[in-house]
Amino acid sequence: MKTRLAAAALIAVLLPGATTTYWEMGNFAEFSKGRFEGVSLTRDGRLTLAPRTDTVFTSDQPVIWSVAQSGPDTYYVATGHRGEVHRVSGGKSELLWKAPEPEVFAIVSAPGGAVYAATSPDGKIYRLENGKASEYFAPKAKYIWSLAIGSDGALYAGTGDEGKIYRVTSAGQGEVWYETGQTHVTCLALDGSGRVLAGSEPNGILYRVTAKDKAFVLYDANMPEIRAVVPAADGSLYVAALGGAAGRKPAGAQAGVTAASTTVVATQPTTITVTDSSAQGGADIKPKPEQPKTAAAPAVTTVVSPILDYSGVDKSALYRIDRDNLVETLWVSKEENIYDLAPAGASILFSTDSQGRVYKLEPDRKATLLVETREGEATRLMPHGASVIAATSHAGKLLRIGDRPADLGSYESPVHDAGAAARWGRLSWRGDFPKGSKVSFRTRSGNSSRPDKTWSDWSAPTDSSSSPVTSPNARYLQWKVELTGAQPQIDDVAIAYLPMNTPPQVKSINVTSQASTATTAARPASSTGASASYSITVTDGGDATSTSAGTPTQTVSRVANGQIAISWQAEDPDGDRLSYTVFFRGEDERQWKQLRANVTDPVLMLDGDSLADGKYLFRVLATDALSNASGAAREGDLISAPVLIDNTPPLVAATVKNAAAGAVEIEVDASDSASAVRRLEYSVDAGPWTPVAPDDGVADSLRERFQLKASLAAGEHLVVIRAFDTAGNAGLAKVVLR
Repeated sequence: MKTRLAAAALIAVLLPGATTTYWEMGNFAEFSKGRFEGVSLTRDGRLTLAPRTDTVFTSDQPVIWSVAQSGPDTYYVATGHRGEVHRVSGGKSELLWKAPEPEVFAIVSAPGGAVYAATSPDGKIYRLENGKASEYFAPKAKYIWSLAIGSDGALYAGTGDEGKIYRVTSAGQGEVWYETGQTHVTCLALDGSGRVLAGSEPNGILYRVTAKDKAFVLYDANMPEIRAVVPAADGSLYVAALGGAAGRKPAGAQAGVTAASTTVVATQPTTITVTDSSAQGGADIKPKPEQPKTAAAPAVTTVVSPILDYSGVDKSALYRIDRDNLVETLWVSKEENIYDLAPAGASILFSTDSQGRVYKLEPDRKATLLVETREGEATRLMPHGASVIAATSHAGKLLRIGDRPADLGSYESPVHDAGAAARWGRLSWRGDFPKGSKVSFRTRSGNSSRPDKTWSDWSAPTDSSSSPVTSPNARYLQWKVELTGAQPQIDDVAIAYLPMNTPPQVKSINVTSQASTATTAARPASSTGASASYSITVTDGGDATSTSAGTPTQTVSRVANGQIAISWQAEDPDGDRLSYTVFFRGEDERQWKQLRANVTDPVLMLDGDSLADGKYLFRVLATDALSNASGAAREGDLISAPVLIDNTPPLVAATVKNAAAGAVEIEVDASDSASAVRRLEYSVDAGPWTPVAPDDGVADSLRERFQLKASLAAGEHLVVIRAFDTAGNAGLAKVVLR
């Protein structure tokens, strides 16, 4: 089926216009953009029933920060933003302790049954034992992000905002084990040799601390934060990093924090964003450049964070560091942040902030979307026999993801944009349909980009592998499939549709004059327009005789010599081939006259003599009939602004009123039949040009009168008078004074 659909899609590309188009989904990247409820997406891009997921515990808190396991079926859950620790065991839960501080970011269970909980801000570590809590150690750090129990029973704490690791051996007895030089120690773990592994922020460095004040940098990531590190059985390490190249969420958006009600607990030089008790979410460490420490006092402010778009930037990554310290990038995402990791045999599980997804990455680096919890973020993962425990935000839940498939699941595709209203064809799918299983498809459509109440209802279900889409014709379409029974699989889905043909658009029309090759070669480079000349000779006795250069009337010399270029820009939203018909009419005419039909190039050349001087309108009609069947073609047109065609220069007539020695007065009459006379100037004895104002003060009419007055020495003089019309044509007159 995929081969057939690919060929059909290729035909649709080669033959644009009103031809059948296919929307096909059939690989991991395409399916991953939809919504999953009880459905998994396999590494090979198949939809199948997800592992059964049950809610173990609901905290009624905005977020679960950390989970510690004690025994086979007992968990201690640390929450925010009311700083509570809950005990979950045997399907029952109880509020074990309410902290004085608002956040319990880390919790760990020690051998013997004791539990250690770290609170923030003004971080303290408490020991919970036999239902009682006591302060165990106060490192004088603003935040305590992570805890770990060493093989010798010592407690390690990763802190901020000074990026120190503490080693605590008993109540009140602790020391700085290592100073990272970073702002925050965001995660801690112990490798197979009992050495401390510490991830940091803002430079994304992973340390291996082997002794007091002694560490080795295992990896310096190109992302600000090392969020989680998990040792594998073979001695390698799995490492999650996030916040790449500013790709992280803005302050107040990570872990469900809303910008509407955000309190920033600020210290120098780092800010931690935490919502108040009415918000749904958590804290966001904001990366910073390394700066000298300051003694500024803490400050509490309220801000509203803007929504930023960092699409196209790597947001998070999953790495594997082998026993030889060689680093391999296993997975990178531009859309999702990795929050936690958990081993699963030879594979690794990781959770993200995209609807609380949990992925399983196989040794060959292929990922399976195991389950979408439909919560804000899956903040923590913890193995539980053959299943896994996932903690979430927005509702503060513990979920158990089992090892057997659920009985029912559904998948909702992303919305498809047909680009225009479309007629829907058939929905086809391919997959495995074992006995005892059932597959049911539905569709809905609408004309808004997101499904809302204006969309149609979901259609009646169908289990046919090829059935017509009954949803109303519209621009947008979505399909949904329900899977039940003995593990059915969907390999690919395709929907055929016929987009409504969109009319072409003529964007602009431009009319210019162009000189022919012969004319351009013959005319001096300085020539700019058509001209005509007129001459008068006046003697000192005052008698005037008129002579002309060819005739006593205006002589026309056309700049374009018969070349008028009509060009236009047009486009078709469907990519159809276009042809054009060009029309014209004079400004005082009523009917369009056709110049050319079936023109395929967006330019038309006319002989200059085709159109007399005057104002004209041009109309270009575009059609996509070359790419569409008869009756389906569409048209679009545009009418130009009025175009003045004026190749005739003004007529200049000069009358000498006074030619006495030392002064001359000449009356000049300049007229044009097509456009206004805009400028007049004169030159004496081939000297510089001197402008002359019209008698009425404004040069704006087809006929203007000018009074030329000049002071001249005795002797013979040549006065050349030049008038320009709106089109730039020049009319000349020559007066010889003796």
